[in-house]
Amino acid sequence: MTLFTAVTTPFSLRSICLGAALLMGSALVLADEVSDVQAILASGKSAEGLKKVDQLLIAKPDDPRLLLQRGIALSLLNRQAEAIAVFQKLIDKHPELPGPYNNLAVLYGNKGDYEKARQALELAIRTNPTYATAFQNLGDVYARLAGQAYKKALALDKSDGNLPLKLAVVQNVFEASVDPRAAKPQAALAAAPAPAPAPVAVAKPVAVPPAPKLASAPAVALAASAVAQPVPAAVVAKAEPARVDPAEQDKQLVEKAMRDWAKAWSSRNMVAYYDAYAPDFKGKSASRKAWEQERRDRITGKKKINVSLSDLRVKVNGNKASVRLRQDYNSDALSVKSSKNFELVKNKAGDWQITQEASS
Repeated sequence: MTLFTAVTTPFSLRSICLGAALLMGSALVLADEVSDVQAILASGKSAEGLKKVDQLLIAKPDDPRLLLQRGIALSLLNRQAEAIAVFQKLIDKHPELPGPYNNLAVLYGNKGDYEKARQALELAIRTNPTYATAFQNLGDVYARLAGQAYKKALALDKSDGNLPLKLAVVQNVFEASVDPRAAKPQAALAAAPAPAPAPVAVAKPVAVPPAPKLASAPAVALAASAVAQPVPAAVVAKAEPARVDPAEQDKQLVEKAMRDWAKAWSSRNMVAYYDAYAPDFKGKSASRKAWEQERRDRITGKKKINVSLSDLRVKVNGNKASVRLRQDYNSDALSVKSSKNFELVKNKAGDWQITQEASS
């Protein structure tokens, strides 16, 4: 996701985990019943997991391990307000545990409340200064807050020419950014009349022996001599950076998008996996929501997945691209190699997303 996406898109923090790492600092060992709840949630059966944990909480209403799983189940069911209340209850009863702070920050981030997310993450780090996940998430939050600050500044002071340039540089990472204001002094300099040359005394010609043939000078020496004497036009032309072919650049970005898709699939990162597809993609399912649920059930239910791509053939036509490739899929239950075809489109943020996929 790009820095300036709307707050309605899923927040790209390291998402709420199902593992025991969220209870870092606790000396408690997960019991079999908690592991059962985790397994149910990991398989995508969020409603069943919530029902199971609620039954267990009848006997142990204040168990922090069970409360944590309940908050996770509620968040997976998009019952965000209830999940926030559960994590806040955990924090009130166990302020020494960093995990609930992190999960609370994720939920605030999904609501677009980055300031509250920042506060929660800073408290997580205060409870555990070595909590790497919280540090990573805090970096993401600061990036979102910076994006909001730029937008607000741009709206308040449209006369400042610096702001649009800064935003353009951020949004077009792969394009050569040129400041149009830099051309003005040069144009004025070219339009100004050249100063009259100073009179030069003419000396008698002196025979000069031919200069000895020199070996190639180091780049540093060449740069130093260029300050003292003019450089021939031919040398200046060679020093200009080669222009990047936009079509070739798009091909590289399309290939990167496909490899990122395979990486997200292999790591079972469902947020990144869904982002690889255009928002209206639904495969053969009746709706996008149904497709997402079907993919979640299939992917998160595997113990391990490895997807590798080879023989990528990319064709780009404007904002559309087609890809043919070989896919090698391996999981704990299946191993298969196949040829596949993809159609992609470039969105407004400049990211390439899959619109169609089929086996050939």
